[in-house]
Amino acid sequence: MRKVRVAVIGGTGLGALLKGGEKARIGTPYGPTPPVMTGRVGGVEVAFLPRHGEKHTVPPHRINYRANIWGLRSIGVERVISTNAVGAIEAEMKPCELVVPNDFLDFTRRRLSTFYEDSPVTHIDVTEPYCPTLRSLLLHSADALSEKVWDKAVLVCVEGPRLETPAEIRMFRALGGGIIGMTGLPEAALARELEMCYATICYVSNMAAGIQKEISAEDVAKTSAVAQPKILRILERVIPDIPEERVCPCSRSLEGARL
Repeated sequence: MRKVRVAVIGGTGLGALLKGGEKARIGTPYGPTPPVMTGRVGGVEVAFLPRHGEKHTVPPHRINYRANIWGLRSIGVERVISTNAVGAIEAEMKPCELVVPNDFLDFTRRRLSTFYEDSPVTHIDVTEPYCPTLRSLLLHSADALSEKVWDKAVLVCVEGPRLETPAEIRMFRALGGGIIGMTGLPEAALARELEMCYATICYVSNMAAGIQKEISAEDVAKTSAVAQPKILRILERVIPDIPEERVCPCSRSLEGARL
């Protein structure tokens, strides 16, 4: 597979982003990735990785996050933009609105969440969890397209695949959570461990439990169908504007991190 600098991770519908190209699984020490598509967006070579598989058959708690991130890095990827469907904990948010989170709370339990299980002992800094350059570009593009976007929110990531209880949502709200999903972690942390830039643009698919009377997969799918074209337009605008030179701290995340 040819080398690319930029990758998008998201749902299967985002494959329409790419023009031309090829598709292949990437072998890694952690197993193979789903079929990764490469093509062009505004003249830029881009890889697209469907995190749930080509036909959305892999549930969030069984995604091989380490293989996905390692595989992208192995073909040269330095910048990753992910997309996530989330529930809104913040009552002022509405379905179909967009959110670019600036922090996260990791409540996953069984996921393999690091590449550094042995020596050297490695502690990456996540004081700024998402790449500031990519976040700024996403927010600027959404604004330029007149899309409603929340520029700050704490993303709570839970194990899944069940949805949350009202009591859990009250707890997450008390901890500062603004949105909740099942796929943001350990993806973001793994990218930082490999000194990759990573940011995510989320769309609100539903209000969280206790705010919305009930939540059905059918309603979430309908909301996603409305929100995904917005995401596509933003990505088409953002990707050509990503600078080649990296001046953010993401590219230096291993400096001073090892004992």
